[in-house]
Amino acid sequence: MNWDPDGQPRKPEILGIGAQKAGTSWLAQMLGQHPQIWIPPFKEVQYFNHLFIPEHRRWIGWHYRNKPQEVRERHKRRNIPLPPELDAYLDRIISGKMFHNQWYKRIFAPAPAIAQPMDFTPEYSTLPPEGVDYVAKFLPKARIIYLIRHPVDRAVSQLRMNLRREKRTPATVADWMAEVGNPVLFDRGDYASYLPRWRERYPDMLILPFGRIARDPGAVMDQVEAYLGIGPFPYMNLRQKVFASPEGLNPPPEAIEALNRRLQPQLDFLADHMGEAFTAEIR
Repeated sequence: MNWDPDGQPRKPEILGIGAQKAGTSWLAQMLGQHPQIWIPPFKEVQYFNHLFIPEHRRWIGWHYRNKPQEVRERHKRRNIPLPPELDAYLDRIISGKMFHNQWYKRIFAPAPAIAQPMDFTPEYSTLPPEGVDYVAKFLPKARIIYLIRHPVDRAVSQLRMNLRREKRTPATVADWMAEVGNPVLFDRGDYASYLPRWRERYPDMLILPFGRIARDPGAVMDQVEAYLGIGPFPYMNLRQKVFASPEGLNPPPEAIEALNRRLQPQLDFLADHMGEAFTAEIR
């Protein structure tokens, strides 16, 4: 296990952010295999959004009530004994006062000295300007990886995920039109708002298009390794999708067309700011 039980609190050196349903889980699984990278066992720390996006706090509480238990159950399902130091760590991070800077640094204490700690929380991409300012002051040398997916594809994927979680199936075209008008579908893909504020504070951040993962995952990892200054690694399951959406719950053409109209400004922004070649690779 890539773990230092005597490690001291430290700041993360890398942040993984980006749009929901844009390949962040795949990238976390790949980097989680690398001995020079350390990601917490529950992946998403949800710290800076807890500080700066009040509406996130309700479900972040759920995250910390459930994720430690999920880690324990995952070990049990795989018939792998839970290391005592991991068990103690899971208890420690949810004990006492949470969501302050020292608590945040304790999250990364088990990272071995040879490894760069990484906070992989996609929700950070939606931080308001004062939140990104705070991150930049607290982590001025951090490297940022931002993943981007075609805004319509991303919105459809999020919608299907939400409907399955809520056990709902729209019955008519009118029902689907109401679903695709829900503002919740557009926040995480608002690249025109979020990307400039991150690039202003971190001009050298790595921005990856979602479609490149499926077409050439090896090249993606070569690019990530070069950006992070880590050695090459033989990743397992490089071409395996993580949390791939099951079939079904496909919006009708009318709903897709409505999404295309609503999200065209995001595509225009990406073409203007990232270039046509990059934009061609976001799906």
